[in-house]
Amino acid sequence: MEGAAPGQRRFELHWRDAEPDVRITSLSILSPAWPDIVLPLPAEPNGKGPWFTLKEGSAYRLKCIFSVRANIVSGLCYTNTVWKTGIRVDSSKEMLGTFSPQTEPYTYLTPEETTPSGIFARGSYSARTKFLDDDRKCYVEMNYTFDIRREWLWS
Repeated sequence: MEGAAPGQRRFELHWRDAEPDVRITSLSILSPAWPDIVLPLPAEPNGKGPWFTLKEGSAYRLKCIFSVRANIVSGLCYTNTVWKTGIRVDSSKEMLGTFSPQTEPYTYLTPEETTPSGIFARGSYSARTKFLDDDRKCYVEMNYTFDIRREWLWS
């Protein structure tokens, strides 16, 4: 081997970013009044407008599909903080549970919520979503913007 003394082996170590124990594979917004909105992952700020748009006063749920690999994840939770014009208007934390590694992905549906309505509720919002475990290890953190409008946007 080049660079090694006779009778010795040369050892090379290649560092790679370890795959996280929790991997979010799909996020969707479900509403009985509108087809599912599948959000592209990873969420990257693009400066081209909101990540999604919701209708004011509409019921919705978040559907998260994720996989757990290598280690048991204890106390996985979802946090979401929302701001409008720099003022925090909502903050929520949802405990998903404890999950062990398995080949099939897990699916979690949040409880149903309703978007705010009225002239003051309409507009652009910014938000931060995190998936953390009970050791405060963060698996996913997303910053994004969304709109609440009077009507659904037809595509």
